[in-house]
Amino acid sequence: MRGVHGEFPAARPRRLRGTPALRRLVAEHRVAPADLILPAFVREGASEPTPIASMPGVVQHSLESLRRAAAEAVEAGVGGIMLFGVPEDAKKDAVGSAGTDPRGILQVALREVRAEVGDDLVVMSDLCLDEFTDHGHCGVLDAAGRVDNDATLDRYAEMARAQAEAGAHVLGPSGMMDGQVGYVRAALDEAGHQDVALFAYTAKYSSAFFGPFREAVASSLSGDRKTYQQDPANGREALRELALDLAEGADMVMVKPGMPYLDVLREVAEVAEVPVGAYQVSGEYAMVEAAAEKGVIDREAAILETLTGFKRAGASMILTYWATEAARRL
Repeated sequence: MRGVHGEFPAARPRRLRGTPALRRLVAEHRVAPADLILPAFVREGASEPTPIASMPGVVQHSLESLRRAAAEAVEAGVGGIMLFGVPEDAKKDAVGSAGTDPRGILQVALREVRAEVGDDLVVMSDLCLDEFTDHGHCGVLDAAGRVDNDATLDRYAEMARAQAEAGAHVLGPSGMMDGQVGYVRAALDEAGHQDVALFAYTAKYSSAFFGPFREAVASSLSGDRKTYQQDPANGREALRELALDLAEGADMVMVKPGMPYLDVLREVAEVAEVPVGAYQVSGEYAMVEAAAEKGVIDREAAILETLTGFKRAGASMILTYWATEAARRL
């Protein structure tokens, strides 16, 4: 095709990259503060925050510092906070009793955070037993030492009721037990908590990137969770898990970890009819922080690039330990 002066000139996409203002104008994906969810650890009996060595800048909170962190998240425009309880070792047992005790650290923390922020921040709670069991697994063990799926569901139902009564807006069933979403949904509805939403850990992989998290929650685990978390080799299996969770009533779904599973995140986001989240886990955080500390990457640029990658892959929400820091820059 010819124009007035001959052949049309070749397209030059670089024209739209020439200035920061142009790049902002034509950006296809943006991260907003409200997209971010701050995972936070609260340690029973702590009088002050305790640094987590493998996660520079992240702490096990005291109740007082947790309230401050929640208030700071609201001020920065963060969308939500996901709480993880760290009980005293003496309170751990085979069935995770501290996880369902109304006076347990997670329930106390939920009440404290709700008292601090009310409905200005979506208050979420991890629904799993691993922090509270003396064996460190996400469920109850049978006589052979294997995780008993159905016995675990009973414990999850009790835990869900305790967390809802403590004030959680959203519960995150994260144990990867078969049927967990439907079982918890029924338990909540029967207890009058129909308005409490479920953020299902739909595709949670048995990942090497969870390492620092074990320090963060003082895990008692010996061994691994390969018999119930997903195999990193499998992608289609995540879509099967998604179909089950949606059929059981999941209000939101999650892919965890994030960066090694962007392909799974994309496939889930393309077919899910509910909001989709990605969890940028402890090992991802620690990896960026370690590289930045050595001076081999630009820390702030890397943080924003990883968050943008999740949005580009289809995440509408991102759990990240940088949530408040990133929100302040966006």
